Amino acid sequence: MKVLMDAGPWLPVPPRGYGGLENVVATLTTELRRRGHTVVLATVGESTQPADGRVAAFPAGRFGELAAPYPEVTGVAHAHAQAVVGEIRRHADAGSPFDLVHTHLEVVGPAVLAALGPAGPPVLHTLHWDLRRNADFYACFDGGGRVFFAGVSDSQVARGPQLLRRQTLGAVPLAVPIPERPPVPREERLDSVLVLSRICELKGTDVAVRACRDAGVPLVLAGPVGGRPDRASLDAALADPASPVAGYPDVRWFLEHVAPLLDDDRARWIGSVSGAEKDELLRRSRAVLFPIRWPEPGGTAVCEALAAGTPVVGAPLGCLPSLVDHGVTGFLAEDGTDFAEALRRIDEIDPEVCAAAAADRFAPAVMADGYERLYAEVVRRTGSSPVPAPRGADTGDGRGRQRAASSAKVSATQSAMNVLT
Repeated sequence: MKVLMDAGPWLPVPPRGYGGLENVVATLTTELRRRGHTVVLATVGESTQPADGRVAAFPAGRFGELAAPYPEVTGVAHAHAQAVVGEIRRHADAGSPFDLVHTHLEVVGPAVLAALGPAGPPVLHTLHWDLRRNADFYACFDGGGRVFFAGVSDSQVARGPQLLRRQTLGAVPLAVPIPERPPVPREERLDSVLVLSRICELKGTDVAVRACRDAGVPLVLAGPVGGRPDRASLDAALADPASPVAGYPDVRWFLEHVAPLLDDDRARWIGSVSGAEKDELLRRSRAVLFPIRWPEPGGTAVCEALAAGTPVVGAPLGCLPSLVDHGVTGFLAEDGTDFAEALRRIDEIDPEVCAAAAADRFAPAVMADGYERLYAEVVRRTGSSPVPAPRGADTGDGRGRQRAASSAKVSATQSAMNVLT
């Protein structure tokens, strides 16, 4: 099958640090190509992800502009979408059209691609967000039998408006690369715990800092603030009278609610991390915290932590109850007091159990199986060329492959039955 994979214009694929969506695209692209599919990637010029072709409207990611007021940023997504449409037309004119476009670009992706009508390939759009965001769009958007949706969790899809749910074919849980190395034993880990996310109110960063202080546990914050990757970059932007960064809501919230709690010792912000540094932080931290204040739709970082064998402590919102087995791979905590208590008990969780659960449920082959089934359903509904049956490629070590693929199939199929009948 020939797929145009649209990652959007915000971050490179794979990302250098923060970027859950882009990590998903990198993982899925790699696995689909390993199975023999042709994947052309729509991204930004600095991406390094191997693909069968690439299209980009911008040389570098525009993530730093996302926190800007809407009028200053809306044209970025549309310029990217225009490049995607141009690529679709070039391939069609060359007699080798795409079988399907898989877009991850919120709102603009499905809207622009739907406007192509029968002249364009069928479309699957993955929903990576809380569907209360842009709710008016999802409540009235009609894909005309050409644009369909996939959720990243059943809980996310269930919160969507009725019209969106009728066009949603299922939920495919996210996946992450499964490390070949065994997890680090508890006795060899750092004393500190980790928050690996964008630092903002919805992620509950302040709750993590206070809970760690109450439990006497050191905390490392790794992630951007207002699109700025580290303290030096943020300080430079704040010192520039022409920079709009001081007005970004995430920056204002950080300066008021988190920065005063940091001491560069027991609670410190190290900025965005990537590559080997990120891997080692995940592997050696005692736990990763997710004190979210919103219904997290997919939880890529949760999957990454468990794959590294690192226990998770998270709020019981959104998809987290479906990812964290309370008392087995981590704890679900209602508030700061519960988080502090969970941190005191974190050594009860076995890293080997966390890693085994992740290999069963979050391997790339599991996600690719789910998307191959949805691709086939999109093609069937639009009367396009048939898609070869999934080949069931092995994950490498084969751990939990059959059980994980079966679980993903049940989730995707049952979701489709629930929302489409």
